[in-house]
Amino acid sequence: MPDCASQTDASPAELIESCTTALTYSPHDFSNLIISLAKKAGTENGLEAIGQTVRLLRDRNFMTRADALRRYVGLEHDGAECPPEPRLRKVAEQLVAQARTPDDLSVTGFAAVFTAHPTFALANDVYELLARRAEDPSCPVPTLPTHRRSAPPTLDEEQSLALAAITRGRDALDSLTMEILQTARRRWPEANEMTPAPVRLASWVGFDTDGRNDIGWWDTIRIRLGLKIAQLERLLEELEQIGLKEGVLSRRVAEALAATQKQRDICPRSVPGQTMKPEDIARFAHVLIDLRETALLNADELRPLFREEAARLDSEKAHRLDVMRTGFLNHGLGLSHIHTRLNAAQIYNVARTRLGLTDDPTLPFHRRALLSHIDAAMDDLKPLAIDFGALLVEPSAASRLMMTMAQILKHVDSGSPIRFLIAETESGYTLLATLWLARLFGIRDDQIEISPLFETETALENGAEILEEAFRSPHWRAYLRANGRLSLQFGYSDSGRYVGQLAAGPMVERLRLRTLELMKEHGLEDIALTMFDTHGESIGRGAHPFSLKERLEYFSPANTRQALHKAGIASRVEAAFQGGDGYLAFGTDRLAASTIATLAEFVAAQGEPIAADKLNDPLFSKPDFGMDFFSTIALKMGDLVNDPGYTALLSAFGPALVDKTGSRPSARQSDTARVTRITHPSQIRAIPNNAILQQLGWWANVLHGLGSAARRHTEQFERLRHSSPRFRQLMDFASQALNHSDLDVLRATIHQLDPGTWLNRAADCDNADDRVHFLNIARDLEELEFWKSVPALFRRIQREDIALRSAWPEAPRMDVDEKLLHVIRFALMDRIWTLGTHIPYFGPRGTLTREAITTLILCLDVPRALRLLDDLFPITAPSIADLDFGEPGGAGVAQGFAREHREIFQPLQNAFDLLREVGVAIMHANHCFG
Repeated sequence: MPDCASQTDASPAELIESCTTALTYSPHDFSNLIISLAKKAGTENGLEAIGQTVRLLRDRNFMTRADALRRYVGLEHDGAECPPEPRLRKVAEQLVAQARTPDDLSVTGFAAVFTAHPTFALANDVYELLARRAEDPSCPVPTLPTHRRSAPPTLDEEQSLALAAITRGRDALDSLTMEILQTARRRWPEANEMTPAPVRLASWVGFDTDGRNDIGWWDTIRIRLGLKIAQLERLLEELEQIGLKEGVLSRRVAEALAATQKQRDICPRSVPGQTMKPEDIARFAHVLIDLRETALLNADELRPLFREEAARLDSEKAHRLDVMRTGFLNHGLGLSHIHTRLNAAQIYNVARTRLGLTDDPTLPFHRRALLSHIDAAMDDLKPLAIDFGALLVEPSAASRLMMTMAQILKHVDSGSPIRFLIAETESGYTLLATLWLARLFGIRDDQIEISPLFETETALENGAEILEEAFRSPHWRAYLRANGRLSLQFGYSDSGRYVGQLAAGPMVERLRLRTLELMKEHGLEDIALTMFDTHGESIGRGAHPFSLKERLEYFSPANTRQALHKAGIASRVEAAFQGGDGYLAFGTDRLAASTIATLAEFVAAQGEPIAADKLNDPLFSKPDFGMDFFSTIALKMGDLVNDPGYTALLSAFGPALVDKTGSRPSARQSDTARVTRITHPSQIRAIPNNAILQQLGWWANVLHGLGSAARRHTEQFERLRHSSPRFRQLMDFASQALNHSDLDVLRATIHQLDPGTWLNRAADCDNADDRVHFLNIARDLEELEFWKSVPALFRRIQREDIALRSAWPEAPRMDVDEKLLHVIRFALMDRIWTLGTHIPYFGPRGTLTREAITTLILCLDVPRALRLLDDLFPITAPSIADLDFGEPGGAGVAQGFAREHREIFQPLQNAFDLLREVGVAIMHANHCFG
């Protein structure tokens, strides 16, 4: 391979061209190019030249990502611009034509749920630039020094970003509402107060406390008051725009807004390391309760005032007021509805302590007794009166959250139901215990939507049994009738990483079809069904890669839609827009309008006949093939997850390849040099797991097992790829994964972690000093023992890849520019590791040794290594010039370690910062984080 990186005066574009030519010339061996680039990084101005190259590649990927986002939300199709306004008008006409009565328009068919999943991977101004560029392809893209965040987002920052996205979503919904009302009035001129609601918005930012102890219940209430303030401010501003600033409605809204602001101002806030004072809670309680009537308790209280104002307006302003009324009443006293979330284990803890139910609900032979006991507990249940004092002293997380919901419903908004999501639901007992707890604290059945989360392989396989256990309970059936709907949540991140994304989708599909059968068996056809798909914007989190339209269709395949129609069960689909990546779909007014148009088009499509080619999909007519094909993927993925080499690969660098992307507190950063190693992939959360695979250049959770499944059914695999719309959808995931996966990139990772690689470099090295450095790297890698299991893992993955490409010869491959980014990162890794061997020797300080720090550097935990080195080798010594120490002196010379910082530590920091920037560039190429 030519030494293209040695060009000293090459421009970034020329360096890219020469390196990609070299990669094309020798696609399977990156070693020479890695070494050449690493040497360049160690020369004067060499790292800066490589940095310019990385930024050029990053910005190219950034613009490609913006173009993809533009197409994804529907602003462009087949190269032609698709403005959202005509689409909103057309879908409004379609929705009105489908409605039998004006009341049908108030049925919600879709809800967009804004979550704070940790995908805030870019600086906020970069997200804004990405959205502007997606909206307008002529928007210039400046070459910024970095696209990285300066620090992880705080919870307040996540809430602010979510509110901005929700606000744009509400604006777009108002545009849709205006079109619907105009069309509906032509059809039903005598109808009054139509409230169309095809799409609603919800949020769980600040309300998801699963696994978090940094969000106090007072924080949850404060955030909920913030949503109420945003809703009231929105209405007040809109009223002023049509000249109603002094009207009776505006005065009442202003009064409620002032009261709510007082409530929020006195609401306490969590401060790390500080305990909440009971006196502060007592003061807050009095203000909240004293002002609750003034602050409004139910959005319906304003209905008469809307009517009063409308009666004295001209038709144009009355129409605008109608749009305001619709948006306000559809979302209650909050800019959006809210979802809370908790883990099932916390529910069990409450039942155990309050009811003495100590049996393990995960054991089938215990569960029957538990189900009987919890039913009996509800037979004789007497609700408890709760106050904020009870909340303050309550030790149970589940009780605190349920009490918090009760207080929100009692003092903030009594008219908007709250979704209660239960992670890791394992039995019907989970649902009944949650219902018992809600009733215990005085929450009415119509005020809480209890929703199990089915995400793990066990939950998806046993989901029907879980639901049937609950359906047998008269209390659960009574709850469903009072509430009017069964709410279910389906997760794709965990299911995808344990059984593979391609197997997870069909597993969810089977559970949905079985749910419909169970509802019919138990006479619950008159109950509506909510299906919340908690997927994200990545293929690793279950999102179709090509368009939002296809993403929505992927979760509502033709056979499920047909089954719903036959059962006569009304349904609502919900989808998550997760964190920074998810908010991009609402990143500007036009992006939000296009997104809302797509969501409304999806709702309208559910009312249309299903296309014959989709209904007669050959995949649905071959259930035995489907079961065997996707079971093979799940089994192979299960084997991979339990492979010690897979664990070793995930933990080799762990999340060090990317910046922290969410507000959830990490485990306390150790002040020692101990390397933290996981023993199983389950010890990494799903999104970081996906991000690591993305950065390693191999989407294992999408691809693994597909080769074995295709090899078992070679002819049908080929035929269905061309003839089955549903199978093509699934293979779109594989295509996207293959576009950003490369076996040679993965091989290079294995090569870097192999002590033999560095022994070979030492053997081939003429420079004695360099030879010692390479030998030290080999020695430390030997101690980490990646060589024991990772090569065997690679062979496992290679066999799968060979099988897949044998069955699918034209399968996509990674673009050479993206491959170059991986090569540059290997070169930076080389530079970082070599710099680590230059760290001066020092005597052991407890467990802190030079070898321990170099091991941290091998695992790319450079920030922690540099913090430790800063303490060991301060850049300056303390000044003693003006101090009297009581005796003659002068031997002391104030001396720091400026040279070490200049020649080792700062270059380490610079190389590591650029390595992280490469990670951002790779993320842009994939169009998502994790």
